[in-house]
Amino acid sequence: MPKLPSPCIGVCKFRRGDHCIGCSMTREQKALSKLAKKGKARRAFVTLVMAQQAVMGGYRHWDAAYAKRCAKKGVEPPEPVKAA
Repeated sequence: MPKLPSPCIGVCKFRRGDHCIGCSMTREQKALSKLAKKGKARRAFVTLVMAQQAVMGGYRHWDAAYAKRCAKKGVEPPEPVKAA
């Protein structure tokens, strides 16, 4: 079974309080994402990033870009996280 891709969508511009404007990850989170290689760990990490995006707001473009990456790999992305 193919693994879930990284939440990075290839923008990599750190502005919003040291968060990437493409995926919301910090540089430290990007480094950690490379360590989450197993299925459950990767899915949990992507869900964490999605929750972060929901709280921060302004990352609606990410959903479509990430869904496209997942489709290329033949995997289902995690369910979207709703802001509280």
